[in-house]
Amino acid sequence: MFQKYDVIVVGAGHAGCEAAAAAANMGSKVLLITMNMQTMAQMSCNPAMGGIAKGQIVREIDAMGGYSGIVSDKSMIQFRMLNRSKGPAMWSPRVQSDRMLFATTWRTLLEQTPNVDFYQDMVKELIVEKGMATGVVTGLGHRVQANSVVLTNGTFLNGIIHIGEKQFGGGRVGEKAATGITEQLLSLGFESSRLKTGTPPRIDGRSLDYSKMEVQKGDAEISGFSFLEKPALHPNQQRNCWITYTNQEVHDILKTGFQYSPMFQGRIQGSGPRYCPSIEDKINRFAERERHQLFVEPEGWNTVEIYVNGFSTSLPEEVQMKALQKVPGFENCKMFRPGYAIEYDFFPPTQLTASLETKQIKNLFFAGQINGTTGYEEAACQGLMAGINAHLAVNNQDAFILKRSEAYIGVLIDDLINKGTEEPYRMFTSRAEFRTLLRQDNADLRLTKLSYNIGLASETRMNMLIKKEKEINNIINIINTLSVDQSNVNEYLIKIGSAPLTTKQKLAQIILRPSVSLKEMVTDIPEVAEKCKEFSIEALEEAEIQIKYETYLEKEKELVNKMSQLEELGIPDNFDYSRLVSLSSEARQKFLKIRPRTLGQASRISGVNPSDVQILMVYMGR
Repeated sequence: MFQKYDVIVVGAGHAGCEAAAAAANMGSKVLLITMNMQTMAQMSCNPAMGGIAKGQIVREIDAMGGYSGIVSDKSMIQFRMLNRSKGPAMWSPRVQSDRMLFATTWRTLLEQTPNVDFYQDMVKELIVEKGMATGVVTGLGHRVQANSVVLTNGTFLNGIIHIGEKQFGGGRVGEKAATGITEQLLSLGFESSRLKTGTPPRIDGRSLDYSKMEVQKGDAEISGFSFLEKPALHPNQQRNCWITYTNQEVHDILKTGFQYSPMFQGRIQGSGPRYCPSIEDKINRFAERERHQLFVEPEGWNTVEIYVNGFSTSLPEEVQMKALQKVPGFENCKMFRPGYAIEYDFFPPTQLTASLETKQIKNLFFAGQINGTTGYEEAACQGLMAGINAHLAVNNQDAFILKRSEAYIGVLIDDLINKGTEEPYRMFTSRAEFRTLLRQDNADLRLTKLSYNIGLASETRMNMLIKKEKEINNIINIINTLSVDQSNVNEYLIKIGSAPLTTKQKLAQIILRPSVSLKEMVTDIPEVAEKCKEFSIEALEEAEIQIKYETYLEKEKELVNKMSQLEELGIPDNFDYSRLVSLSSEARQKFLKIRPRTLGQASRISGVNPSDVQILMVYMGR
């Protein structure tokens, strides 16, 4: 019934969809197996993509030829660039999405991708021969052969849903859990553990009083995620979101449900996300706070369904409802479905190599929540990298690995495989030591060429990058050489509250002023407009950032060069750590378990001290 595939991808969430697209676009014949084809690329939690650090990841996925940025742009109902008041390293794009349009757009793109086949069934078993993954067995008993397998099981592995004292099996409400895979992997020598996540109630938007809430509008300028083209959405078309707050009465009602809480009563064993706690966890941990912020987010263009961001809960339904009706604007709210918690199996990611291939079984890759992460963006980027490396493994090519200095994706994977995680891992800008280099605006400059060289990024992307690079260089040359007469620039400087000039000055010096914007100068100053009017807004912004932050960028590049010396010192796969009697016992155990590829990787393993790395260097003859 089935042909032999190059790559089988198990699961069609954000990780699975990106994995299938990447491997197929590189030339592999791919089978995407999912338990329900109607829920492919489902936004199981909030209807949004991007945000702080996550927006950088989506732009990186797009720069490499992934689909998440394109889908987000086509399905957005609101766009905001977060942290605009801070430096460009912190700017983070975020879109509010139409949940149903997001999923259908993803499916349409995959169906239009040559080399992708689909099948609806549960995968209950892997076929493993001589330490290598060679296919899967489905719930209907089909044996499908493949040269590599990517597991992206999300929250479905032995998933249990909790609502108050009720609990039942499921990977999402209305969908059954996946069984068999965990048990088999444990028998093959893998370690597994449990994590927990949750989601808030969904509310009928017709029953809300928005006049009692703060309106949150989208940006006047929509830049979107994809480098290929501007989003079609006009700023005036955007849907509003709103902000409201809990209060002491809400908290008191929620506390009446604590005795039935699966989290507080110990029925949930898995750790929850530290940075996205449930509402009951928030009022318990931060008892001194009188209120907590809630974001009221529409689920799409053509639905009244509302997502209550910040009110994730697994308390009994009646407690959820009573508490919500004490929130300003929610007095007469009607509930579509209650919030719930879900507990599921994951596999500590220290069992993976940097390519996301498992150490125990060759050509078997893990991506997404199976690795202990949380968030669509974190899952999607892992899927992209697993899909790329599954294709490369099948074709006996070297793995494609991004460094910490090259991408947030590199930071995320490096953190996972070296430090592991005991709670759902979420990306933050603070996790990246080179975040001034890893900005959302320059993701294409950093990654498109790398992706093109391995056969993923298209010719179109590469040509656009070459054109953009030329534009940026031309703009920088103009900025460094053009002198501006004070009589032409002073009106603009006074308007923005900057000191006027007394003599003619180089444009490069004026640009260094904090409040000066090159984009505004192109509009307001004839001399600058004449030289720069033909350039794109993106190229103007990039050139300005490079000029303004040149000193900081050079310092980070120096740090990267110093770090890269350790990254280039490889450690043999069969290195005998037991000979290193001077090592701390913890370092020896970690080295034996993780088997770092380089001294740089060894230095970042949790529990390893600088002295351990020095000892390792001495024994390696360095």
